[in-house]
Amino acid sequence: MKTPPRGESKRGPRPRQLVTLRDIAREAGVSASTVSRIINGTVKVSDERKASVEAAIAKHDFRPHAAARGLALGRTFTIGVLSQAIDSPFYAEGLRGVERRLLAAGYAALFMSGNWNVADEQRCMRKFIDHGVDGIIMFSGCLPNAAIKDFAKRCPIVVTGRHLPAPQTYSLPIKDRLGATLAMRHLIGLGHRRIAFIAGSENHPDALERLAGYREALQEAHIAFEPRLVAQGDWQESGGLIATTQLLESGRTFTAAFCVNDQTAHGAYLALFRAGLKVPDDVSVVGFDDLPSSSYSLPPLTSVRQSVRVLGERAAEAILALVCGRRPRVEPPPVELVVRDSTRRL
Repeated sequence: MKTPPRGESKRGPRPRQLVTLRDIAREAGVSASTVSRIINGTVKVSDERKASVEAAIAKHDFRPHAAARGLALGRTFTIGVLSQAIDSPFYAEGLRGVERRLLAAGYAALFMSGNWNVADEQRCMRKFIDHGVDGIIMFSGCLPNAAIKDFAKRCPIVVTGRHLPAPQTYSLPIKDRLGATLAMRHLIGLGHRRIAFIAGSENHPDALERLAGYREALQEAHIAFEPRLVAQGDWQESGGLIATTQLLESGRTFTAAFCVNDQTAHGAYLALFRAGLKVPDDVSVVGFDDLPSSSYSLPPLTSVRQSVRVLGERAAEAILALVCGRRPRVEPPPVELVVRDSTRRL
C-alpha cells in the first residue's frame, strides 16, 4: 500500500496550522485585545507598537475571520454605498476612493444605484439596512432630508453634496457655487462677455448651485444675465451635445461656454466640432469635476476640480468614524480651477 506523502493523510492534505490572535499578540509583545483594536481601528497606539503588530500580521499572513469579528463586535463589516449611476465616470471615481479606504480598514462595500429617483433610493436604503450594513454612504441623491434622518435612526449615514445636520449623520457638501464662480471669473478675466451656460437637469441641487455661481460671477463683473444663453442639459455627453447644438442653431452668439460638468463639456465639444467651430479658437470651454479623461480630451479641458476620488476616501473615513462611535473630523476636498488648453484670451 502506498504511503501518503509527508504532511498528508489518507484523506488528503492536512490543514495548515492556523495562526490565532493570541499568537500575533505574543509575537508583537502586546495583549490580544490590543491587536484586535488595532485591526478594527478602535484604539490609538504608538507608531512603534502598531508597526510591531502589522509586521507580525504580515509575517503570518494573518486574516481575522470576518464572521467571528462581526459576532464579537456586533458588526457585519459591510458598508452600503448609494451612488446614482455606477456606470458614470464621475461616480466611478468616487466609488474607487470609497472602496480603497474601506478595504484598507477590513470592510467590504455593497454598491447600488439610485438613478436620481426617490423610489429607487428608498428601495436601496431599505435593502442596505435589511442586509445589516454597519453604515451607509450616499453620493448626492433626491431623497428628502427628512427621509435620510429617519433611516439614520437605524444606521449611521454619510451624505455628500448636501448639508444635513442630524444625529448619526455627517455631511460632505460639494462647493458648487464657489467652483462655478472660479470658472466664470477665469473666462471673464480672459475678456469673454457672452458666456453660455450648459446646465444640468432641472431642479437638481448641484445644477441650481452652479447656475447661481454663474449668475453671481456675471453680476460681480457687471454683465447682464441673459436667460437665452442658458441651455438645458442632463449631465450626460448626449445632453451636452443636444443642448449646445440647439444653442448654436438658435443663432445666439457666445464666445465661451461654462458646462455644468465635464461629461456635458465633452458633448459640447462634439456639437462645436460638427458646427465647424474650434475650441478654443472660436469658443472657450470650461467643465466641472476634472474627470481623469478630461486631461486627454482634444484639446485638454479646463475644469473645476473637487477631487471626487478624495471625496470618496473622506466619505469612507467619516462613515468608519461614525460606525466606531466617533464624530468624524474630515472636510470636503478643496475646490480649484485646473487651466488647460480649452480656454484662450478673447
